[in-house]
Amino acid sequence: MLHNRFVKGICTICSIYFLQLSPLKAQTGDTLRLDIKAAEKQFLEKNLSLLAAHFDVEAGKALVQQARLWDNPILNTDQNLYSNGQWFKHGTDAAGNPEGQVYIQLQQLIKTAGKRGKQVNMARTNVQMNEWQFRDLMRNLKYQLRKDLYTIIQLQGNGMLYDQEKEQLDILLRAMKAELQAGNIAEKDYLRIQALDVNLQHEITDNEKNISDIEAELKTLLQVSGDTFIQPTTGDEGNNGLPELSLPVLIDSARSNNTDFVLQSLQLLYQKQNLSYQKALAIPDVTIGPEYDRNSNFTPNYFGLGIALPLPFFDRNQGNIKAARWQLKKEETGTQAAEEKLQNDVQNAYRKLLYTTQLSSGQNKEFYNNYYRLYNNVVQSYKQRRISMLEFIDYFNGYESIREQELQQQLNVQLAKEELNYQVGIDVIK
Repeated sequence: MLHNRFVKGICTICSIYFLQLSPLKAQTGDTLRLDIKAAEKQFLEKNLSLLAAHFDVEAGKALVQQARLWDNPILNTDQNLYSNGQWFKHGTDAAGNPEGQVYIQLQQLIKTAGKRGKQVNMARTNVQMNEWQFRDLMRNLKYQLRKDLYTIIQLQGNGMLYDQEKEQLDILLRAMKAELQAGNIAEKDYLRIQALDVNLQHEITDNEKNISDIEAELKTLLQVSGDTFIQPTTGDEGNNGLPELSLPVLIDSARSNNTDFVLQSLQLLYQKQNLSYQKALAIPDVTIGPEYDRNSNFTPNYFGLGIALPLPFFDRNQGNIKAARWQLKKEETGTQAAEEKLQNDVQNAYRKLLYTTQLSSGQNKEFYNNYYRLYNNVVQSYKQRRISMLEFIDYFNGYESIREQELQQQLNVQLAKEELNYQVGIDVIK
């Protein structure tokens, strides 16, 4: 009679496990519910790292404006300070002739060989690099944001599973304790269920710690402060299936959008521009300007034109030109390596996506459904004493493992999609 009540209690618990979903653990503080799109919108509006990187772009644009400017003219003047017992004597003598010496010269530097235009081009390339560095930061942070959101969803799914199992074990332990006190079951059976409960409590704690760590990272990304819990909500993400994907098209798109590759290409362009500029520096610039001299030349009022340029006998910028050539060779090698890495990374991400989606095929979904249905039958089998308690416990552990695998597989599919988007540089899969 007591044994029948014990079996009935187990059956009731297991039925509740499948027919009822227990809620998530209560979170302290406010709850901020965000889907992926809303989270990205808040991230773009409030993330301080993006805001700081944007300042670099604006600073680079100002340097382009600076590179366009001409050098300021230089004014030189020289006049007598003291003569014949007088300071600043610049009047006229008794005959009306001017006294005192005055010299004025206005000089303007004229850059040759298109140096100014080459500097402007280099400054523009720097702006492009700043813009792509900004995009690279946004790409990395956006990938981290999505990864964190999907991971929290998976961990919360684990939490629901653990809560359901904990509720089931608590009821089972209470029933078994009563049976143990009545002498209807062995203590080893009770301790075996207790061991399951202790192990489950550790899993719950570890899962909560993982959620807390990712929550802290999410709060930093979204600039959320205070005792706020971020609750990701699922929309249509991952429910639209995979679009038609072509590996050559993906690689070609990555050449235009992958920030690492584009930045390397810009580095190569910059070194080409730098080599051209260093060669131009070997050609002397010209300084030209009018000058006026009173009372220190062959005529009282002298007007002349001054021209000055360095003679490139010794320094023809040979060292900088040679260094620029080696830097160019370095970037050419780096660009070749970046091309190979780009192809390998995109191909790897593409294959990983295919592998993970294959695991989510209809055949595997059928396996999960059949396994859950089998577990339901286990309750009836135990009630009819066709399986032992040890077999029941094995099915209990097996169900947890299979359910965790399913949740992990759902996460893996989302992460594989995001990795392909990350490697290509744009959202090829929404």
